[in-house]
Amino acid sequence: MNLLALEVAVARRVLSLPPRALRAFFGPPQVSPDGLELDLQTQALLALSKATGQPDVAALGVAGGRRYMDRVGPSLDDSASSRGVRVRDICLPCAGGARPARIYGEQTGRVKRRGLVFFHGGGFVVCSLDSHDRACRALAMKANAIVVSIDYRLAPEHTFPAAVDDALAATRWVLRSAASLGIDPAAVAVGGDSAGGTLAAVVAQCLRDEEMQPAFQLLVYPVTDVRGGTPSREYFREGYFLSARTIDWYVNHYLPDRATYTDPRASPLLANDLSGLPPALVMTAGFDPLRDEGRYYADKMRAAGVVVEYVCSEGSVHGFFNTSGLLRESERMMALAAGRLRAALAST
Repeated sequence: MNLLALEVAVARRVLSLPPRALRAFFGPPQVSPDGLELDLQTQALLALSKATGQPDVAALGVAGGRRYMDRVGPSLDDSASSRGVRVRDICLPCAGGARPARIYGEQTGRVKRRGLVFFHGGGFVVCSLDSHDRACRALAMKANAIVVSIDYRLAPEHTFPAAVDDALAATRWVLRSAASLGIDPAAVAVGGDSAGGTLAAVVAQCLRDEEMQPAFQLLVYPVTDVRGGTPSREYFREGYFLSARTIDWYVNHYLPDRATYTDPRASPLLANDLSGLPPALVMTAGFDPLRDEGRYYADKMRAAGVVVEYVCSEGSVHGFFNTSGLLRESERMMALAAGRLRAALAST
């Protein structure tokens, strides 16, 4: 057993302790400046991560950060219920040429299934198909959907708008090829977490006037305004997995030209018109620096007439979508996301 696996195994044992024991070990509740209480299991996980010296991704550099996230992501989500999902790797045409993608689930019988084009998070710099493999398995299983996870190009090798261009090309391909994938072309959603949520929001905006477009958006703690400046960016600068230093590191790699910060393809909140977008579920975490901009985006879409559900997991931190096999609240959020996806696409 390697060191990371041992640390995660210990964490699982600790997190399974009764709440009274966890509170005795990890101290009184932590409350945010705006009155939210940190989830007890999450508080314990943060303390364990600090005690074991879990690194800040930015301190590892690009190559080191990618290796680390590809190892730690799967280790934190060990949902046994999703291991039976059929998985196959393909290549599909993107703006920069053929890119790898991974398909979860398969058609059963003659009935076409609902589909999700999924973009992983990682600040447009780190993460991959592997880092989000178990999250995609869980979505495919719980939503009874076929999930197509896209390996878009990353910065700094490929700066903005390479990721957007790949996401658009991949989504168009899935929409055109849906029937051959066992997917109902009228029941295709776009979704993702963090940077992937940003890409999903941008894809929905860019495809709004095209004949084939997504039917639903699943936006999990998306970056919607890279300029920052929200209260949550200040409240949670350090100590909650995603630090201000790491955000700046991501942005500097992906958007080296500050003039691009206000491009709606980088900051979808800044789009002038959000009317006509597909229905959306926007999920945020209460102790996440990205919380407020996610809520602002939900509010702006709703004001433009879009059907939006906004859910804040008030006690969670950034990254909860990859800990659904570890934390009870994360499991609840995964089940909620899958349930909303299943219901929204069934109605199409």
